[in-house]
Amino acid sequence: MPNVKVVNMKGAEVGEMTLSDKVFGAEVNGAVLHTAVRAYLMNQRQGTQSALTRTEVSGGGKKPWRQKGTGRARQGSTRAPQWTHGGVVFAPKPRSYRVTINKKVRQLAIKSALSAKVASGDFVVVDAIVADEYKTKVMAEMLAAVGAKKKALVVLADNDAKVVGSFANIACVKTAQTNAINVYDILNADTLVIAKGAAEKLEEVYA
Repeated sequence: MPNVKVVNMKGAEVGEMTLSDKVFGAEVNGAVLHTAVRAYLMNQRQGTQSALTRTEVSGGGKKPWRQKGTGRARQGSTRAPQWTHGGVVFAPKPRSYRVTINKKVRQLAIKSALSAKVASGDFVVVDAIVADEYKTKVMAEMLAAVGAKKKALVVLADNDAKVVGSFANIACVKTAQTNAINVYDILNADTLVIAKGAAEKLEEVYA
Protein backbone atom coordinates (compact mmCIF):
# COMPACT_ATOMS: atom_id res chain seq x y z
CA MET A 1 0.00 0.00 0.00
CA PRO A 2 1.45 3.39 -0.97
CA ASN A 3 2.16 5.78 1.88
CA VAL A 4 2.03 9.53 1.31
CA LYS A 5 2.69 12.40 3.66
CA VAL A 6 -0.17 14.67 4.67
CA VAL A 7 0.52 18.41 4.74
CA ASN A 8 -1.44 21.41 5.93
CA MET A 9 -2.25 24.48 3.86
CA LYS A 10 1.10 26.02 4.79
CA GLY A 11 3.02 23.03 3.41
CA ALA A 12 4.09 21.65 6.81
CA GLU A 13 3.93 17.87 7.21
CA VAL A 14 1.28 16.89 9.77
CA GLY A 15 1.14 13.13 9.32
CA GLU A 16 1.02 10.18 6.95
CA MET A 17 -1.73 8.43 5.06
CA THR A 18 -1.82 4.86 3.81
CA LEU A 19 -3.64 4.72 0.51
CA SER A 20 -5.64 1.78 -0.79
CA ASP A 21 -3.82 -0.40 -3.33
CA LYS A 22 -7.06 -0.96 -5.20
CA VAL A 23 -7.51 2.75 -5.92
CA PHE A 24 -4.13 4.46 -5.67
CA GLY A 25 -1.77 1.55 -6.29
CA ALA A 26 -3.45 -0.21 -9.19
CA GLU A 27 -1.71 -1.20 -12.40
CA VAL A 28 -1.90 1.64 -14.93
CA ASN A 29 -3.88 0.49 -17.97
CA GLY A 30 -2.90 2.70 -20.91
CA ALA A 31 -5.57 1.34 -23.26
CA VAL A 32 -8.37 2.07 -20.81
CA LEU A 33 -7.00 5.59 -20.17
CA HIS A 34 -6.99 6.23 -23.92
CA THR A 35 -10.59 5.05 -24.22
CA ALA A 36 -11.76 7.26 -21.34
CA VAL A 37 -9.93 10.39 -22.54
CA ARG A 38 -11.19 9.91 -26.11
CA ALA A 39 -14.78 9.52 -24.87
CA TYR A 40 -14.48 12.63 -22.68
CA LEU A 41 -13.11 14.80 -25.51
CA MET A 42 -15.69 13.58 -28.02
CA ASN A 43 -18.48 14.27 -25.54
CA GLN A 44 -17.31 17.89 -25.30
CA ARG A 45 -18.07 18.44 -28.98
CA GLN A 46 -21.32 20.27 -29.63
CA GLY A 47 -21.79 18.85 -33.12
CA THR A 48 -23.58 22.00 -34.31
CA GLN A 49 -21.39 22.71 -37.35
CA SER A 50 -23.31 23.05 -40.60
CA ALA A 51 -22.67 24.08 -44.20
CA LEU A 52 -24.76 24.14 -47.38
CA THR A 53 -24.52 21.55 -50.14
CA ARG A 54 -25.06 22.51 -53.79
CA THR A 55 -28.74 21.61 -53.51
CA GLU A 56 -29.21 24.04 -50.59
CA VAL A 57 -27.35 27.10 -51.93
CA SER A 58 -29.60 29.80 -53.33
CA GLY A 59 -29.42 30.38 -57.10
CA GLY A 60 -27.71 28.44 -59.84
CA GLY A 61 -30.85 27.28 -61.57
CA LYS A 62 -29.81 28.52 -64.98
CA LYS A 63 -27.07 26.86 -67.06
CA PRO A 64 -24.18 29.42 -67.24
CA TRP A 65 -23.59 28.88 -70.94
CA ARG A 66 -24.54 26.44 -73.66
CA GLN A 67 -23.09 22.95 -73.57
CA LYS A 68 -21.04 23.07 -76.76
CA GLY A 69 -19.25 25.51 -78.98
CA THR A 70 -17.86 27.99 -76.42
CA GLY A 71 -14.44 26.41 -75.97
CA ARG A 72 -14.99 26.41 -72.25
CA ALA A 73 -15.63 23.47 -69.96
CA ARG A 74 -19.24 22.39 -69.73
CA GLN A 75 -21.07 23.70 -66.67
CA GLY A 76 -24.55 23.00 -65.44
CA SER A 77 -24.82 25.36 -62.48
CA THR A 78 -22.96 28.26 -60.89
CA ARG A 79 -23.55 26.64 -57.51
CA ALA A 80 -21.41 23.58 -58.17
CA PRO A 81 -18.58 23.14 -55.61
CA GLN A 82 -15.83 24.43 -57.95
CA TRP A 83 -17.56 27.80 -58.30
CA THR A 84 -17.25 30.79 -55.94
CA HIS A 85 -20.42 30.87 -53.82
CA GLY A 86 -21.01 27.25 -54.74
CA GLY A 87 -22.05 24.51 -52.33
CA VAL A 88 -19.70 22.44 -50.15
CA VAL A 89 -18.83 18.87 -51.06
CA PHE A 90 -19.86 16.48 -48.24
CA ALA A 91 -20.90 19.48 -46.13
CA PRO A 92 -20.87 18.90 -42.35
CA LYS A 93 -24.29 18.66 -40.75
CA PRO A 94 -25.39 18.76 -37.10
CA ARG A 95 -24.75 15.41 -35.44
CA SER A 96 -23.99 13.88 -32.07
CA TYR A 97 -20.42 12.78 -31.31
CA ARG A 98 -21.43 11.22 -27.98
CA VAL A 99 -19.55 8.10 -26.91
CA THR A 100 -20.49 5.97 -23.92
CA ILE A 101 -18.20 3.60 -22.07
CA ASN A 102 -19.09 0.89 -19.59
CA LYS A 103 -19.20 1.74 -15.90
CA LYS A 104 -16.48 -0.78 -15.03
CA VAL A 105 -14.19 0.61 -17.72
CA ARG A 106 -14.79 4.16 -16.44
CA GLN A 107 -13.98 3.10 -12.88
CA LEU A 108 -10.83 1.28 -13.98
CA ALA A 109 -9.72 4.38 -15.88
CA ILE A 110 -10.17 6.56 -12.77
CA LYS A 111 -8.12 4.10 -10.70
CA SER A 112 -5.38 3.99 -13.35
CA ALA A 113 -5.22 7.79 -13.57
CA LEU A 114 -5.03 8.22 -9.78
CA SER A 115 -2.41 5.47 -9.50
CA ALA A 116 -0.33 7.11 -12.23
CA LYS A 117 -0.30 10.39 -10.30
CA VAL A 118 0.76 8.65 -7.08
CA ALA A 119 3.49 6.69 -8.88
CA SER A 120 4.90 9.83 -10.52
CA GLY A 121 4.93 11.76 -7.24
CA ASP A 122 2.55 14.44 -8.53
CA PHE A 123 0.05 13.71 -5.76
CA VAL A 124 -0.36 15.94 -2.71
CA VAL A 125 -2.67 15.21 0.23
CA VAL A 126 -3.76 18.21 2.30
CA ASP A 127 -5.36 17.57 5.69
CA ALA A 128 -8.08 20.17 5.05
CA ILE A 129 -8.69 22.81 2.39
CA VAL A 130 -10.83 25.53 3.93
CA ALA A 131 -11.56 29.22 3.41
CA ASP A 132 -13.18 31.71 5.77
CA GLU A 133 -13.78 34.14 2.93
CA TYR A 134 -13.37 34.49 -0.83
CA LYS A 135 -9.62 35.06 -1.04
CA THR A 136 -7.63 34.05 -4.11
CA LYS A 137 -4.34 35.02 -2.50
CA VAL A 138 -4.76 32.44 0.29
CA MET A 139 -5.29 29.59 -2.16
CA ALA A 140 -2.45 30.72 -4.41
CA GLU A 141 -0.13 30.71 -1.39
CA MET A 142 -1.36 27.25 -0.44
CA LEU A 143 -0.59 25.85 -3.89
CA ALA A 144 2.91 27.34 -3.73
CA ALA A 145 3.45 25.99 -0.20
CA VAL A 146 2.52 22.40 -1.08
CA GLY A 147 4.69 22.48 -4.22
CA ALA A 148 1.95 22.33 -6.83
CA LYS A 149 3.05 22.93 -10.41
CA LYS A 150 1.42 25.39 -12.82
CA LYS A 151 -1.50 23.16 -13.87
CA ALA A 152 -3.23 21.76 -10.81
CA LEU A 153 -6.42 19.85 -10.09
CA VAL A 154 -7.80 20.41 -6.59
CA VAL A 155 -10.16 17.65 -5.44
CA LEU A 156 -12.56 18.45 -2.61
CA ALA A 157 -14.74 16.17 -0.53
CA ASP A 158 -17.70 18.57 -0.58
CA ASN A 159 -18.81 21.61 -2.53
CA ASP A 160 -17.40 24.53 -0.54
CA ALA A 161 -18.44 27.69 -2.40
CA LYS A 162 -15.77 29.87 -0.78
CA VAL A 163 -12.96 27.44 -1.58
CA VAL A 164 -14.14 26.94 -5.17
CA GLY A 165 -14.60 30.69 -5.63
CA SER A 166 -11.14 31.41 -4.23
CA PHE A 167 -9.53 29.07 -6.77
CA ALA A 168 -11.63 30.37 -9.68
CA ASN A 169 -9.33 33.28 -10.59
CA ILE A 170 -6.11 31.24 -10.57
CA ALA A 171 -5.05 30.38 -14.11
CA CYS A 172 -4.63 26.69 -15.00
CA VAL A 173 -6.19 25.52 -11.72
CA LYS A 174 -9.42 23.48 -11.66
CA THR A 175 -11.48 22.27 -8.75
CA ALA A 176 -13.64 19.16 -8.64
CA GLN A 177 -15.58 17.09 -6.15
CA THR A 178 -15.02 13.37 -5.73
CA ASN A 179 -18.28 12.58 -7.52
CA ALA A 180 -17.37 14.70 -10.55
CA ILE A 181 -13.71 13.95 -11.29
CA ASN A 182 -12.80 12.67 -14.73
CA VAL A 183 -9.76 10.97 -16.22
CA TYR A 184 -8.91 13.81 -18.60
CA ASP A 185 -8.63 16.43 -15.85
CA ILE A 186 -6.53 14.11 -13.68
CA LEU A 187 -4.05 13.33 -16.47
CA ASN A 188 -4.02 16.90 -17.80
CA ALA A 189 -3.00 18.34 -14.42
CA ASP A 190 0.68 18.56 -13.54
CA THR A 191 -0.19 18.13 -9.85
CA LEU A 192 -3.19 16.53 -8.16
CA VAL A 193 -3.91 18.29 -4.86
CA ILE A 194 -6.49 16.37 -2.86
CA ALA A 195 -8.08 16.93 0.53
CA LYS A 196 -7.65 14.02 2.93
CA GLY A 197 -11.42 13.65 3.23
CA ALA A 198 -11.73 13.46 -0.55
CA ALA A 199 -9.10 10.70 -0.75
CA GLU A 200 -11.03 8.71 1.86
CA LYS A 201 -14.25 9.17 -0.10
CA LEU A 202 -12.58 7.94 -3.30
CA GLU A 203 -11.42 4.84 -1.46
CA GLU A 204 -14.96 4.19 -0.23
CA VAL A 205 -16.39 4.50 -3.74
CA TYR A 206 -13.76 2.77 -5.86
CA ALA A 207 -12.21 0.21 -3.50
